[in-house]
Amino acid sequence: MDQLQSLYRGQEMPLQRDVEAISVPFGKSVTLTEDSIVSVMQAKGGTVSIGFEGRMFLLEGHDLDALGLEAVSRESLAEGASDEELEAFIWSQLRTCFDPEIPVNIVDLGLVYGCRIEHLLSGETMVTIRMTLTAPGCGMGEVIAEDARRKLQGAAQVAKVHVEIVFDPPWSREMMTEEARLELGMF
Repeated sequence: MDQLQSLYRGQEMPLQRDVEAISVPFGKSVTLTEDSIVSVMQAKGGTVSIGFEGRMFLLEGHDLDALGLEAVSRESLAEGASDEELEAFIWSQLRTCFDPEIPVNIVDLGLVYGCRIEHLLSGETMVTIRMTLTAPGCGMGEVIAEDARRKLQGAAQVAKVHVEIVFDPPWSREMMTEEARLELGMF
């Protein structure tokens, strides 16, 4: 993905097919149509930020063929995986979610407070992610939540994903990993 950014950043290219993308900052799914001219802005965590008609959208790596590039396989989890394997998958996927404005994943930023796996009476599995934002007025909350939902649904056994955004306890820089503070120059 980093190579994609260095090779194509700022380059305009037509979409090769209709593709579903997440609108920034609204977090809503929209369909961008074939032959629309988009520009690559950033590639992080298996997601590519693209510009189209003055707006930003997130495109998942498994949809890179819409840009005429090789698609990145969507991470998945084998059917029948244990809850421990599912939890490891969840944390791994959350580490691929980025605030479009910050080049550090949401786990290392300290935004994710926890995850809960519930087995519903219907036999389905629901995952609840409890997370915060760097500031209550951050406009990227819905974008980050939708990105997390989509990535967690790569596990066949996950039927529902609920992302709960909370502000208690409030986020602070101390919640970031040492690597994240180093990456952002916050020592």
